[in-house]
Amino acid sequence: MSIRPIKQVLEAKPTIEGAGVRLRRAFGFGNTSDFDPFLLFDDFRNEDPEAYLAGFPWHPHRGIETITYVLAGSVNHGDSLGNSGELGAGDVQWMTAGSGILHQEMPKGDRQGRMHGFQLWANLPASLKMTAPRYQDVLSSDVPEVIDDDGTRVRVICGSFWGKTGPVDGIAADPRYLDVWVPAGRRKTLPVEASRHAFAYVFEGTGTFRDASQPLAVRTERVAPSDGPTVEESSNRSLVLFDSGDEVTVHAGETGIRFLLVSGKPLAEPVAWRGPIVMNTEEQLRQAYDELRAGTFIREA
Repeated sequence: MSIRPIKQVLEAKPTIEGAGVRLRRAFGFGNTSDFDPFLLFDDFRNEDPEAYLAGFPWHPHRGIETITYVLAGSVNHGDSLGNSGELGAGDVQWMTAGSGILHQEMPKGDRQGRMHGFQLWANLPASLKMTAPRYQDVLSSDVPEVIDDDGTRVRVICGSFWGKTGPVDGIAADPRYLDVWVPAGRRKTLPVEASRHAFAYVFEGTGTFRDASQPLAVRTERVAPSDGPTVEESSNRSLVLFDSGDEVTVHAGETGIRFLLVSGKPLAEPVAWRGPIVMNTEEQLRQAYDELRAGTFIREA
């Protein structure tokens, strides 16, 4: 077994999307080959309703899959196929845009005004770019959780882990999407298939990810004041991109650590990308936008 070294630590940057939603983007738009098959990762945690209530009105997608994971608050969604619903705390939506869909996502805070969640984009291979759109809406109660002897908890959203299989299936990149909590002071090694690209996004507590040489601290968001200005306790959210290997090791800090651990098989295909549409060639991209303008973007079922 080989521990994956840390290739890069990225700080999620503030950005504005939709009709003025303020969020943090860990990666997306530009060269995302190190994350292949994933294209973009947004953290839309916020406690100020003015920063998110405008939401994400009607917009198109083609050639990708979007994965929305809600921690607090809710997201109302609707699309051009007549689907609609609401995602609540702990719920997941995996949307395969395929040949094209128009949809909207409108966030709403909980009683404390909190709207917390994440959205990940996964690329579709050329053979499935024009597949029929579909949704997988998963209730929090249907997401299995496994608890290890040391108290480590893992919610398995997609893929298989520690004998549990997540409810989201049939995804082209065969991804694994885990929500991991490691208790304070614990050191935990987690398997990740060597053939996959993998990253962790830390969103609660503190800790370090270790490789075969030096430990590398990651920046996390802390609510309580710290005793000193250590890197682990800074207020910046961080994404840890791992290099090759078949396991990752994390050492939880004094308050424990919670992070998403995401991995997938690289597609290794050309990417032509503009806004919410991702194809393989510039010609395909031009055609998609021509169809959008002409009103022929949505294909008949």
